[in-house]
Amino acid sequence: MNQILYEDEDMILFQKPAGIPSQTGRLKEKDVVSILKNYRAGKGEEPYIALIHRLDQPVEGILLAAKTKEAAAELSRQSAGCEMDKYYRAMVHNRSTEPLVQGQTGKLTDYLLKNGKTNCSSVVNEGSKGAKKAALQYEVLRAGEELADLSIKLETGRHHQIRVQMANAGFPLVGDFKYGRKTADKPQGERKYAALCFVKIGFLHPATKKRMEFEIEPENSAFQLL
Repeated sequence: MNQILYEDEDMILFQKPAGIPSQTGRLKEKDVVSILKNYRAGKGEEPYIALIHRLDQPVEGILLAAKTKEAAAELSRQSAGCEMDKYYRAMVHNRSTEPLVQGQTGKLTDYLLKNGKTNCSSVVNEGSKGAKKAALQYEVLRAGEELADLSIKLETGRHHQIRVQMANAGFPLVGDFKYGRKTADKPQGERKYAALCFVKIGFLHPATKKRMEFEIEPENSAFQLL
């Protein structure tokens, strides 16, 4: 399977295309979990798959899955703490009164509240009931008058975190019409999915404890606009 980046007896790293859900309860809808279970079953293996993290359906990038319960427990422990590095690339609109410039770094810290009925999250005041702290660091890799290409390191993993925080800061993601700009405002050549990709992950192998790092390039054509 050409979307598998790495596989051994403990884990699989899968490159998820935009548009496919990580996991869904809808009958007959293809998701990454069912793809990987079928892949393992096709090899005559026990089709156990445990996702260590998830990506929103419109988001592309690396997904880490465990093949055993022991590996799942160890990788989940790393993911929940500070031992797993998670980097994204995001192409954002750069039309703020204080536009981003190449080489700029920063940190966003907000409190997010998820609305389960609308499947949206919003920035709320600290102390709001049900709100969770969200933090990320960013570096501007490239910047133009209209767009900026960011490297983002997550410190927390909240619902729609990058999409919500960047839009709240005045830099909505290209192609993100849930939190960003409307269709009439989208740049020429942009795909229909949010320009967001989980590009790099670093962690300790669950069995050998060897440091592992994997990195990909975004496929969304919006990243070619700069």
